[in-house]
Amino acid sequence: MRVAFTLIGGKNWTGGRNYLLNLLTALGQHQRDRLTPVLFVGEERSFDDIAAFVVVPGLELVKTPLLNASRRTISLLQAMLVGCDVSLRRLFEAQRIDVVFEAAQFYGWRLNIPAIAWMPDFQHKMLPHLFSRGGWWKREIGFRLQVASGRMIMLSSNDARHACERYYPSTQGRTRTIHFAVATSCEISYEEARAVADSYGLPPHFFYMPSQFWRHKNHELVLDALQILRQRGRQVVVAASGKQVDSRDPKYFPKLLAKLQRTGLEDCFRMLGMIPYSHLLMLMRSCTALLNPSLFEGWSTTVEEARSLGTPMLLSDLEVHREQMGDAAVYFERHSALSLADAFDAFEPLNEFQRMQRYSDAREAAIQRVEQYASNFVELVEYSKQIQQT
Repeated sequence: MRVAFTLIGGKNWTGGRNYLLNLLTALGQHQRDRLTPVLFVGEERSFDDIAAFVVVPGLELVKTPLLNASRRTISLLQAMLVGCDVSLRRLFEAQRIDVVFEAAQFYGWRLNIPAIAWMPDFQHKMLPHLFSRGGWWKREIGFRLQVASGRMIMLSSNDARHACERYYPSTQGRTRTIHFAVATSCEISYEEARAVADSYGLPPHFFYMPSQFWRHKNHELVLDALQILRQRGRQVVVAASGKQVDSRDPKYFPKLLAKLQRTGLEDCFRMLGMIPYSHLLMLMRSCTALLNPSLFEGWSTTVEEARSLGTPMLLSDLEVHREQMGDAAVYFERHSALSLADAFDAFEPLNEFQRMQRYSDAREAAIQRVEQYASNFVELVEYSKQIQQT
């Protein structure tokens, strides 16, 4: 089968890009005999935009002016008013596409090719105050169009699937949960990882928080917890990397930075900014534990990455975190700085033998999860094609 994909995410949402890259890589490594992914990109895309994708095993790349940014609005209007972007449909047909993977885009109810709509999460429903009115409706209208068109809906967690069926009852019976998984491509020694941590001036024991500086990622709770620990005479170091801007709330990061300086916690809360992805993995490998205090997740990529390395975790008490990690993590109340402070205080670092054993076991388990992920996706593609034909 030939499945059409288009680029997801960008500078403001690197998670979408990484999700697509992980999915295509998993398919190329484990399902090349059953599925050929075809990635359609705009002609205006630079080599840097697609460099990571062109080396994916078995991937075909198609450049087309039909997906240039200047044409995006026209394409959407045609999909909404006429039922499809006819030019794009003809291109899919010319490339013998069997199923279209639809993410952050709508191709119309008259596409005449089976489509799977991936809905990453329902944050706009659960945390509407984090969205502008226009941003909320843009997202909502996109979801409603996909629901009304009768698409198969793919979700990354059971938590998201239940939310989808609650908010859009007509999707019941056509939702599927496909847990995504990642596996590191090469072995990372602890000594190598520790050398990278040393280059950032990090102490032997530190907690690592690789999250964009978005309001719902809950950085303020971490500062409040660190203040509590300081009052107890304890010092814990948290290293935080990620893009230091929230496009939905431009005032958030300046306010957070001002609070950090006002509280004098700069030595406890280390802001690393944007760092290379290879360094992110090294810090995950060398940290005492991954920290994710988020108020909302669809299925956390950073948690999945840390899981693949056997890194201990300190996570907020989201249902999706519990679905993802079960008993293999420490949880704290996401609205309670005291709960997080207590979790920091009670956390026991692994010894060298424990760290080595967890890393070895985690790498093997991650490969199996990635194989299952790719297989589950292909089965959903096959099912989508089958029901279209019947």
